[in-house]
Amino acid sequence: MHPLVEQLRGTVLPAVFTPMDSNGVIAYDVLAAYATAIAGQDIGGIAVWAHTGRGLYLSAADRTKVLETWRQATAAPIVAGVGVPRSESPASLQEAADLTVAMSLQAADAGADAVMVYPLAGLAELSDGHAQAVKLHERVATESGLPLVGFYLHGEAGGYPYPPELIRDLLSLDAMLGVKTATLDRAIGTQDAIWAGRDTGKLLITGEDRMYGPSFMWGADTALVGIASAQVELSVAVLRSWRAGDHSAFLTASDRLDRFAAATFYAPIEGYVQRMIWAAAWEGLIPETAAHDPYGPNLPSSERSLVIRTLEELQADK
Repeated sequence: MHPLVEQLRGTVLPAVFTPMDSNGVIAYDVLAAYATAIAGQDIGGIAVWAHTGRGLYLSAADRTKVLETWRQATAAPIVAGVGVPRSESPASLQEAADLTVAMSLQAADAGADAVMVYPLAGLAELSDGHAQAVKLHERVATESGLPLVGFYLHGEAGGYPYPPELIRDLLSLDAMLGVKTATLDRAIGTQDAIWAGRDTGKLLITGEDRMYGPSFMWGADTALVGIASAQVELSVAVLRSWRAGDHSAFLTASDRLDRFAAATFYAPIEGYVQRMIWAAAWEGLIPETAAHDPYGPNLPSSERSLVIRTLEELQADK
């Protein structure tokens, strides 16, 4: 078993965003300060280049500089999302796999401790898609030399449902640390994925921002979530109280997290990145000049008002 499994078990890894101006230019001075602030929280590691961080949209140079900025801010494990950059148009699934492997090599060179493999949704339609998915993860591990996190990602974000059999086969790989579920709102899919990993000794990772507390009750033991990119303590408190067996504190912490999630993770779901960035600006983690997500939908000001009102209510209820 890879030592990172026990190091990360029972911890929260924020899937951090990338501070940008309204033109999509990364504010690296802001990123450095944001990284220092997040790294100082009670977390187990950091996830960069994930959906929240818009990793597939960034240029190769920006991806490297983003990861290196986080590496300078923390000695904690860094997990980098790897997949097919949005700037590419692969002509085949083989080419898509090659691009994923190439990004994993970039992550290794820039100082990542592990990689999280974005799913290739096209594999779901193939008779041998299951075998090809396993082969992709084996290639990434072999060629990058890094341990892996599997990624069951909902279709709205470009993924597909991993059946329990695939979850089990991925977790059987020596290089696999665990599989993260990010099904959005599919309780059965989340349960089945977590239950498929029982008794493997690997990490059962929740990425379920809207089913966060319940996912621990179903068996998840670690969190890698975009909702922890701001207001980190809300996420940490839920996992901490669950693992301590303090069920009263767990219910209270879970309710607080759910209230925040309801104000940030809803349709259009791609808007959650901007809503989390607004939360970070309210918190003082970033300035307004770097509080933009140019890759998401345009959102009405009423949505920002909801985020701020919710945070003010949570602060008043402490």
